[in-house]
Amino acid sequence: MKKFYSATWESVKTHPIPDWYDDYKFGIFIHWGIYSVPAFAPLTWELGEIEIDEQWFCNNPYAEWYFNSINVKQGPTYQHHLQTYGKDFSYRDFLPLWKAEKWQPAEWAQLFKQAGAKYVVLTTKHHDGFCLFPSRYTDYHCLNHGPKRDILGNLKSAVEAVGLKMGTYYSGVIDWTFSCAPIFTESQNMSNASPTYAYADYAFNQVLELIDDYQPAVLWNDIGWPKQGEHMLPSLFSHYYNQVEDGVVDDRWNGLWCDFTSKEYKHGEASRERKWEMCRGLGLSFGYNQNESDDDLISVEKLVALLVEVVANNGNLLLNVGPKADGTIPNGQVERLTALGNWLEVNGEGIYATRCSRRESYRQADLDFHFTKKETDLYCFVSGLHTGETRFSLPCNTTVSALNPAVEFSQQRQGDNVEITVHNYQPAWQVLCFKTVNGE
Repeated sequence: MKKFYSATWESVKTHPIPDWYDDYKFGIFIHWGIYSVPAFAPLTWELGEIEIDEQWFCNNPYAEWYFNSINVKQGPTYQHHLQTYGKDFSYRDFLPLWKAEKWQPAEWAQLFKQAGAKYVVLTTKHHDGFCLFPSRYTDYHCLNHGPKRDILGNLKSAVEAVGLKMGTYYSGVIDWTFSCAPIFTESQNMSNASPTYAYADYAFNQVLELIDDYQPAVLWNDIGWPKQGEHMLPSLFSHYYNQVEDGVVDDRWNGLWCDFTSKEYKHGEASRERKWEMCRGLGLSFGYNQNESDDDLISVEKLVALLVEVVANNGNLLLNVGPKADGTIPNGQVERLTALGNWLEVNGEGIYATRCSRRESYRQADLDFHFTKKETDLYCFVSGLHTGETRFSLPCNTTVSALNPAVEFSQQRQGDNVEITVHNYQPAWQVLCFKTVNGE
Protein backbone atom coordinates (compact mmCIF):
# COMPACT_ATOMS: atom_id res chain seq x y z
CA MET A 1 0.00 0.00 0.00
CA LYS A 2 1.32 3.42 -0.94
CA LYS A 3 2.37 5.52 2.05
CA PHE A 4 0.51 8.80 2.56
CA TYR A 5 2.47 11.72 4.02
CA SER A 6 0.74 14.39 6.07
CA ALA A 7 1.83 18.02 6.29
CA THR A 8 3.85 17.65 9.49
CA TRP A 9 7.57 17.45 10.07
CA GLU A 10 7.06 14.14 11.89
CA SER A 11 5.47 12.58 8.82
CA VAL A 12 7.84 14.12 6.27
CA LYS A 13 10.89 12.92 8.18
CA THR A 14 9.84 9.29 7.81
CA HIS A 15 10.58 9.44 4.09
CA PRO A 16 13.35 6.93 3.21
CA ILE A 17 15.98 7.44 0.54
CA PRO A 18 14.76 5.40 -2.45
CA ASP A 19 17.06 2.69 -3.74
CA TRP A 20 17.30 4.27 -7.20
CA TYR A 21 19.07 7.36 -5.87
CA ASP A 22 21.64 5.27 -4.01
CA ASP A 23 22.04 2.94 -7.01
CA TYR A 24 22.40 5.50 -9.82
CA LYS A 25 25.52 7.31 -8.50
CA PHE A 26 25.94 9.73 -11.41
CA GLY A 27 23.77 12.55 -12.69
CA ILE A 28 24.04 15.52 -15.04
CA PHE A 29 23.41 19.08 -13.84
CA ILE A 30 22.54 21.72 -16.47
CA HIS A 31 22.93 25.49 -16.10
CA TRP A 32 21.51 27.23 -19.15
CA GLY A 33 19.84 30.60 -19.36
CA ILE A 34 20.15 34.31 -20.12
CA TYR A 35 23.63 34.26 -18.58
CA SER A 36 24.71 31.89 -21.38
CA VAL A 37 24.69 34.87 -23.77
CA PRO A 38 27.41 37.02 -22.14
CA ALA A 39 29.02 33.77 -20.92
CA PHE A 40 31.71 35.56 -18.95
CA ALA A 41 33.46 35.12 -15.61
CA PRO A 42 37.08 35.38 -14.46
CA LEU A 43 39.05 32.19 -13.84
CA THR A 44 39.68 32.48 -10.12
CA TRP A 45 38.95 29.76 -7.56
CA GLU A 46 36.92 26.67 -6.78
CA LEU A 47 34.15 27.34 -4.28
CA GLY A 48 35.56 26.65 -0.82
CA GLU A 49 39.15 27.66 -1.58
CA ILE A 50 38.72 31.15 -0.11
CA GLU A 51 36.26 32.89 2.18
CA ILE A 52 32.90 33.57 0.51
CA ASP A 53 33.15 37.31 0.97
CA GLU A 54 33.48 40.47 -1.16
CA GLN A 55 36.63 39.11 -2.80
CA TRP A 56 34.70 36.02 -3.95
CA PHE A 57 31.60 37.83 -5.20
CA CYS A 58 33.48 40.59 -7.01
CA ASN A 59 35.67 38.00 -8.74
CA ASN A 60 32.99 35.33 -9.05
CA PRO A 61 34.01 32.45 -11.38
CA TYR A 62 30.36 31.46 -11.82
CA ALA A 63 29.11 32.82 -15.16
CA GLU A 64 25.51 32.16 -14.09
CA TRP A 65 25.98 34.91 -11.46
CA TYR A 66 26.55 37.50 -14.23
CA PHE A 67 23.65 39.69 -13.00
CA ASN A 68 25.21 40.07 -9.56
CA SER A 69 28.73 40.31 -10.94
CA ILE A 70 27.77 43.48 -12.82
CA ASN A 71 25.43 44.64 -10.04
CA VAL A 72 28.31 44.91 -7.55
CA LYS A 73 29.87 47.43 -9.97
CA GLN A 74 33.44 46.29 -9.47
CA GLY A 75 35.65 43.43 -10.57
CA PRO A 76 36.57 41.84 -13.91
CA THR A 77 33.04 40.92 -15.02
CA TYR A 78 31.79 44.45 -14.44
CA GLN A 79 34.73 45.91 -16.36
CA HIS A 80 34.14 43.44 -19.19
CA HIS A 81 30.48 44.42 -19.32
CA LEU A 82 31.28 48.15 -19.52
CA GLN A 83 33.86 47.66 -22.25
CA THR A 84 31.81 45.18 -24.30
CA TYR A 85 28.21 46.33 -23.89
CA GLY A 86 28.30 49.72 -22.13
CA LYS A 87 26.83 50.87 -18.82
CA ASP A 88 23.31 51.31 -20.24
CA PHE A 89 23.04 47.69 -21.45
CA SER A 90 20.99 45.86 -18.80
CA TYR A 91 20.98 42.16 -17.98
CA ARG A 92 17.51 41.78 -19.53
CA ASP A 93 18.85 43.16 -22.79
CA PHE A 94 20.57 39.79 -23.26
CA LEU A 95 17.26 37.92 -23.27
CA PRO A 96 16.32 38.47 -26.96
CA LEU A 97 19.79 37.16 -27.85
CA TRP A 98 19.14 33.81 -26.16
CA LYS A 99 17.44 31.97 -29.03
CA ALA A 100 18.54 28.34 -28.49
CA GLU A 101 18.37 28.03 -32.28
CA LYS A 102 20.52 24.87 -32.43
CA TRP A 103 19.07 23.11 -29.41
CA GLN A 104 18.24 19.44 -29.93
CA PRO A 105 17.03 17.96 -26.61
CA ALA A 106 17.17 14.41 -27.98
CA GLU A 107 20.88 14.88 -28.75
CA TRP A 108 21.49 16.09 -25.20
CA ALA A 109 19.66 13.08 -23.80
CA GLN A 110 21.70 10.66 -25.92
CA LEU A 111 24.95 12.32 -24.81
CA PHE A 112 23.98 12.08 -21.14
CA LYS A 113 23.06 8.42 -21.53
CA GLN A 114 26.32 7.77 -23.38
CA ALA A 115 28.18 9.45 -20.52
CA GLY A 116 26.75 6.86 -18.14
CA ALA A 117 24.51 9.29 -16.25
CA LYS A 118 21.29 7.96 -14.77
CA TYR A 119 19.51 11.20 -13.89
CA VAL A 120 19.43 14.83 -15.03
CA VAL A 121 18.76 18.02 -13.07
CA LEU A 122 17.90 21.21 -14.98
CA THR A 123 18.06 24.74 -13.55
CA THR A 124 14.40 25.66 -14.03
CA LYS A 125 14.84 29.08 -12.39
CA HIS A 126 18.21 30.49 -11.41
CA HIS A 127 18.76 33.59 -9.28
CA ASP A 128 17.87 35.89 -12.19
CA GLY A 129 14.25 34.77 -11.87
CA PHE A 130 13.81 33.67 -15.49
CA CYS A 131 11.84 30.43 -15.72
CA LEU A 132 12.69 27.61 -18.12
CA PHE A 133 9.11 26.39 -17.87
CA PRO A 134 5.80 28.16 -18.63
CA SER A 135 4.84 29.25 -15.12
CA ARG A 136 1.33 30.51 -14.43
CA TYR A 137 2.71 32.94 -11.86
CA THR A 138 4.90 35.08 -14.11
CA ASP A 139 5.22 35.99 -17.78
CA TYR A 140 9.02 36.01 -17.40
CA HIS A 141 9.50 32.56 -18.87
CA CYS A 142 10.79 30.67 -21.89
CA LEU A 143 7.54 30.46 -23.82
CA ASN A 144 7.16 34.24 -23.87
CA HIS A 145 10.81 35.24 -24.24
CA GLY A 146 14.10 33.93 -25.54
CA PRO A 147 13.82 30.36 -26.87
CA LYS A 148 9.98 30.42 -26.83
CA ARG A 149 9.91 26.71 -26.04
CA ASP A 150 9.08 24.76 -22.88
CA ILE A 151 12.70 23.94 -22.10
CA LEU A 152 11.91 21.76 -19.09
CA GLY A 153 9.04 19.93 -20.79
CA ASN A 154 10.98 19.25 -23.98
CA LEU A 155 14.05 18.04 -22.09
CA LYS A 156 12.05 15.88 -19.69
CA SER A 157 10.45 14.05 -22.62
CA ALA A 158 13.82 13.48 -24.29
CA VAL A 159 15.56 12.36 -21.10
CA GLU A 160 12.84 9.94 -20.06
CA ALA A 161 12.69 8.54 -23.61
CA VAL A 162 16.23 7.19 -23.15
CA GLY A 163 15.51 5.81 -19.68
CA LEU A 164 16.93 8.54 -17.45
CA LYS A 165 15.19 10.27 -14.55
CA MET A 166 14.47 14.00 -14.67
CA GLY A 167 14.95 16.38 -11.75
CA THR A 168 14.54 20.12 -11.24
CA TYR A 169 16.73 22.82 -9.69
CA TYR A 170 14.96 25.89 -8.30
CA SER A 171 16.50 29.02 -6.77
CA GLY A 172 14.37 29.22 -3.65
CA VAL A 173 15.61 32.19 -1.68
CA ILE A 174 17.20 34.41 -4.35
CA ASP A 175 15.19 35.97 -7.16
CA TRP A 176 16.57 39.23 -8.51
CA THR A 177 13.26 40.12 -10.14
CA PHE A 178 11.92 40.55 -6.58
CA SER A 179 15.01 41.92 -4.82
CA CYS A 180 18.11 42.99 -6.72
CA ALA A 181 20.30 44.30 -3.89
CA PRO A 182 23.93 43.41 -4.75
CA ILE A 183 25.41 40.48 -2.85
CA PHE A 184 28.94 40.89 -1.48
CA THR A 185 29.07 38.26 1.28
CA GLU A 186 27.61 34.80 1.90
CA SER A 187 25.34 36.06 4.68
CA GLN A 188 23.71 38.43 2.18
CA ASN A 189 22.51 35.43 0.19
CA MET A 190 19.80 35.29 2.84
CA SER A 191 19.61 38.83 4.24
CA ASN A 192 19.54 40.57 0.84
CA ALA A 193 17.27 37.93 -0.67
CA SER A 194 13.61 38.44 -1.46
CA PRO A 195 12.22 39.50 1.95
CA THR A 196 8.45 39.50 1.44
CA TYR A 197 5.63 37.11 2.20
CA ALA A 198 4.54 37.68 -1.40
CA TYR A 199 7.77 36.16 -2.67
CA ALA A 200 7.53 33.25 -0.21
CA ASP A 201 4.09 32.46 -1.65
CA TYR A 202 5.41 32.87 -5.20
CA ALA A 203 8.26 30.40 -4.63
CA PHE A 204 5.92 27.94 -2.92
CA ASN A 205 3.44 28.09 -5.80
CA GLN A 206 6.13 27.69 -8.46
CA VAL A 207 7.63 24.63 -6.78
CA LEU A 208 4.12 23.17 -6.55
CA GLU A 209 3.86 23.79 -10.31
CA LEU A 210 7.06 21.88 -10.90
CA ILE A 211 5.80 19.00 -8.79
CA ASP A 212 2.33 18.81 -10.32
CA ASP A 213 3.28 19.48 -13.95
CA TYR A 214 6.63 17.69 -14.21
CA GLN A 215 6.87 15.17 -11.31
CA PRO A 216 10.62 15.72 -10.81
CA ALA A 217 12.61 12.77 -9.47
CA VAL A 218 14.88 15.25 -7.65
CA LEU A 219 13.69 18.49 -6.03
CA TRP A 220 16.94 20.44 -5.85
CA ASN A 221 16.60 23.77 -4.06
CA ASP A 222 19.50 26.24 -4.00
CA ILE A 223 20.95 28.51 -1.28
CA GLY A 224 17.92 28.37 1.04
CA TRP A 225 14.22 29.02 1.40
CA PRO A 226 12.39 32.26 2.30
CA LYS A 227 12.22 32.55 6.09
CA GLN A 228 8.66 33.81 5.74
CA GLY A 229 7.69 30.51 4.13
CA GLU A 230 9.43 27.98 6.36
CA HIS A 231 6.15 26.99 8.02
CA MET A 232 4.83 25.86 4.61
CA LEU A 233 7.66 23.39 3.95
CA PRO A 234 5.99 20.34 5.57
CA SER A 235 3.04 20.93 3.24
CA LEU A 236 5.37 21.27 0.26
CA PHE A 237 7.39 18.16 1.06
CA SER A 238 4.39 16.00 1.90
CA HIS A 239 2.71 17.02 -1.34
CA TYR A 240 5.90 16.17 -3.23
CA TYR A 241 6.27 12.73 -1.65
CA ASN A 242 2.59 11.98 -2.22
CA GLN A 243 2.96 12.89 -5.88
CA VAL A 244 6.46 11.43 -6.41
CA GLU A 245 6.83 8.69 -3.83
CA ASP A 246 10.41 7.88 -4.76
CA GLY A 247 11.48 11.52 -5.13
CA VAL A 248 14.36 13.06 -3.21
CA VAL A 249 15.14 16.55 -1.89
CA ASP A 250 18.52 18.14 -1.22
CA ASP A 251 19.66 19.91 1.96
CA ARG A 252 19.35 23.57 0.95
CA TRP A 253 16.08 24.25 2.76
CA ASN A 254 17.50 26.21 5.72
CA GLY A 255 18.72 22.97 7.29
CA LEU A 256 15.16 21.84 8.08
CA TRP A 257 15.03 18.57 6.11
CA CYS A 258 16.77 16.62 3.37
CA ASP A 259 17.06 13.18 1.84
CA PHE A 260 20.73 13.81 1.05
CA THR A 261 23.33 16.42 1.91
CA SER A 262 25.37 18.31 -0.66
CA LYS A 263 28.92 19.41 -1.33
CA GLU A 264 29.83 21.96 -4.00
CA TYR A 265 33.44 21.84 -5.19
CA LYS A 266 35.37 22.20 -1.89
CA HIS A 267 32.48 23.79 0.02
CA GLY A 268 30.48 21.59 2.37
CA GLU A 269 31.01 18.33 4.21
CA ALA A 270 30.77 14.72 3.10
CA SER A 271 30.18 11.74 5.35
CA ARG A 272 30.27 8.00 4.81
CA GLU A 273 27.48 7.76 7.40
CA ARG A 274 24.89 9.70 5.39
CA LYS A 275 24.01 9.89 1.70
CA TRP A 276 25.43 12.97 0.00
CA GLU A 277 25.95 14.44 -3.43
CA MET A 278 28.88 16.33 -4.95
CA CYS A 279 28.01 18.96 -7.53
CA ARG A 280 30.55 20.80 -9.62
CA GLY A 281 31.18 22.11 -13.11
CA LEU A 282 33.59 20.63 -15.61
CA GLY A 283 35.47 23.90 -15.17
CA LEU A 284 35.20 26.57 -12.47
CA SER A 285 31.76 27.74 -13.64
CA PHE A 286 28.38 26.06 -13.94
CA GLY A 287 27.05 28.33 -16.69
CA TYR A 288 29.03 28.36 -19.95
CA ASN A 289 32.09 30.62 -19.64
CA GLN A 290 33.78 31.65 -22.88
CA ASN A 291 37.02 32.18 -20.94
CA GLU A 292 37.35 28.49 -20.12
CA SER A 293 39.44 26.63 -22.66
CA ASP A 294 39.80 22.85 -22.79
CA ASP A 295 42.90 23.18 -20.61
CA ASP A 296 40.79 24.85 -17.91
CA LEU A 297 38.37 21.92 -17.67
CA ILE A 298 38.92 18.97 -15.35
CA SER A 299 41.00 16.27 -17.06
CA VAL A 300 39.47 12.90 -17.86
CA GLU A 301 41.86 11.24 -15.44
CA LYS A 302 40.83 13.52 -12.57
CA LEU A 303 37.16 13.25 -13.51
CA VAL A 304 37.16 9.45 -13.37
CA ALA A 305 39.12 9.53 -10.10
CA LEU A 306 36.62 12.02 -8.65
CA LEU A 307 33.64 9.82 -9.53
CA VAL A 308 35.32 6.81 -7.91
CA GLU A 309 36.24 8.74 -4.75
CA VAL A 310 32.74 10.17 -4.37
CA VAL A 311 30.94 6.87 -4.91
CA ALA A 312 33.31 4.92 -2.64
CA ASN A 313 32.54 7.34 0.17
CA ASN A 314 28.73 7.17 -0.05
CA GLY A 315 28.15 10.00 -2.52
CA ASN A 316 26.66 10.67 -5.93
CA LEU A 317 28.35 12.89 -8.49
CA LEU A 318 26.15 15.55 -10.09
CA LEU A 319 28.38 16.81 -12.89
CA ASN A 320 27.41 20.06 -14.54
CA VAL A 321 27.15 20.81 -18.25
CA GLY A 322 27.10 24.46 -19.36
CA PRO A 323 25.65 24.74 -22.90
CA LYS A 324 26.21 27.72 -25.15
CA ALA A 325 23.35 30.13 -25.80
CA ASP A 326 22.54 28.43 -29.11
CA GLY A 327 21.94 25.08 -27.38
CA THR A 328 25.16 23.33 -28.34
CA ILE A 329 27.45 21.78 -25.75
CA PRO A 330 31.12 22.76 -26.17
CA ASN A 331 33.41 20.06 -27.57
CA GLY A 332 35.63 19.97 -24.50
CA GLN A 333 32.66 19.12 -22.31
CA VAL A 334 31.40 16.51 -24.78
CA GLU A 335 34.82 14.85 -24.93
CA ARG A 336 34.98 14.48 -21.15
CA LEU A 337 31.46 13.14 -20.87
CA THR A 338 32.13 10.63 -23.65
CA ALA A 339 35.40 9.49 -22.05
CA LEU A 340 33.70 9.04 -18.68
CA GLY A 341 30.99 6.99 -20.36
CA ASN A 342 33.59 4.79 -22.03
CA TRP A 343 35.21 4.13 -18.65
CA LEU A 344 31.86 3.33 -17.05
CA GLU A 345 31.04 0.85 -19.83
CA VAL A 346 34.01 -1.20 -18.65
CA ASN A 347 33.96 -0.50 -14.92
CA GLY A 348 30.36 0.40 -14.14
CA GLU A 349 29.78 -2.89 -12.31
CA GLY A 350 31.89 -1.51 -9.47
CA ILE A 351 29.99 1.82 -9.44
CA TYR A 352 26.26 1.35 -10.06
CA ALA A 353 24.12 -0.24 -7.33
CA THR A 354 27.10 -0.53 -4.97
CA ARG A 355 27.44 0.61 -1.37
CA CYS A 356 30.26 1.73 0.89
CA SER A 357 32.72 -0.99 1.75
CA ARG A 358 33.85 -1.40 5.33
CA ARG A 359 37.29 -0.56 3.94
CA GLU A 360 37.91 3.17 3.83
CA SER A 361 39.83 4.98 1.11
CA TYR A 362 43.56 5.49 1.57
CA ARG A 363 46.68 6.66 -0.23
CA GLN A 364 49.85 4.61 -0.46
CA ALA A 365 52.97 5.88 -2.21
CA ASP A 366 51.62 7.64 -5.33
CA LEU A 367 48.47 5.55 -5.60
CA ASP A 368 44.93 6.09 -4.30
CA PHE A 369 42.76 3.15 -3.27
CA HIS A 370 38.97 3.22 -3.02
CA PHE A 371 36.48 0.44 -2.33
CA THR A 372 32.84 -0.36 -3.00
CA LYS A 373 30.79 -3.46 -2.35
CA LYS A 374 27.80 -5.25 -3.86
CA GLU A 375 26.39 -7.66 -1.29
CA THR A 376 29.50 -9.68 -0.35
CA ASP A 377 31.59 -8.84 -3.41
CA LEU A 378 34.35 -6.25 -3.07
CA TYR A 379 35.53 -3.82 -5.76
CA CYS A 380 38.99 -2.27 -5.42
CA PHE A 381 39.82 0.86 -7.43
CA VAL A 382 43.40 1.99 -8.01
CA SER A 383 44.23 5.42 -9.43
CA GLY A 384 47.52 7.19 -10.08
CA LEU A 385 49.05 4.34 -12.09
CA HIS A 386 51.76 5.00 -14.66
CA THR A 387 52.48 3.46 -18.04
CA GLY A 388 54.08 0.05 -17.97
CA GLU A 389 54.57 -2.31 -15.03
CA THR A 390 53.33 -1.32 -11.55
CA ARG A 391 53.22 -3.26 -8.27
CA PHE A 392 50.86 -2.68 -5.36
CA SER A 393 48.99 -4.54 -2.65
CA LEU A 394 45.22 -4.96 -2.25
CA PRO A 395 43.60 -5.80 1.12
CA CYS A 396 41.99 -9.04 -0.13
CA ASN A 397 42.42 -12.64 0.92
CA THR A 398 40.95 -14.22 -2.19
CA THR A 399 41.75 -14.19 -5.90
CA VAL A 400 40.93 -10.96 -7.77
CA SER A 401 39.88 -10.29 -11.36
CA ALA A 402 40.10 -7.08 -13.38
CA LEU A 403 36.91 -5.58 -14.78
CA ASN A 404 38.87 -4.43 -17.80
CA PRO A 405 39.68 -7.65 -19.72
CA ALA A 406 42.61 -5.98 -21.49
CA VAL A 407 44.56 -5.62 -18.23
CA GLU A 408 47.42 -8.11 -17.96
CA PHE A 409 48.41 -8.71 -14.35
CA SER A 410 49.73 -11.33 -11.99
CA GLN A 411 48.78 -11.84 -8.35
CA GLN A 412 50.18 -13.57 -5.30
CA ARG A 413 48.64 -14.06 -1.86
CA GLN A 414 50.60 -12.55 1.02
CA GLY A 415 48.68 -13.15 4.25
CA ASP A 416 45.53 -11.00 4.19
CA ASN A 417 46.69 -9.13 1.06
CA VAL A 418 47.08 -9.86 -2.60
CA GLU A 419 50.20 -8.53 -4.28
CA ILE A 420 49.33 -7.30 -7.76
CA THR A 421 51.69 -6.61 -10.64
CA VAL A 422 50.09 -4.83 -13.58
CA HIS A 423 52.21 -5.48 -16.69
CA ASN A 424 50.63 -3.31 -19.37
CA TYR A 425 48.87 -0.29 -17.83
CA GLN A 426 47.76 2.29 -20.38
CA PRO A 427 46.80 5.89 -19.44
CA ALA A 428 43.56 5.63 -21.46
CA TRP A 429 42.30 3.13 -18.86
CA GLN A 430 42.36 5.81 -16.15
CA VAL A 431 41.40 4.05 -12.89
CA LEU A 432 41.60 0.25 -12.72
CA CYS A 433 38.99 -1.80 -10.88
CA PHE A 434 39.61 -5.24 -9.40
CA LYS A 435 36.84 -7.51 -8.14
CA THR A 436 37.04 -10.16 -5.49
CA VAL A 437 34.04 -12.43 -5.01
CA ASN A 438 32.98 -12.69 -1.36
CA GLY A 439 35.84 -10.35 -0.53
CA GLU A 440 33.89 -7.88 1.56
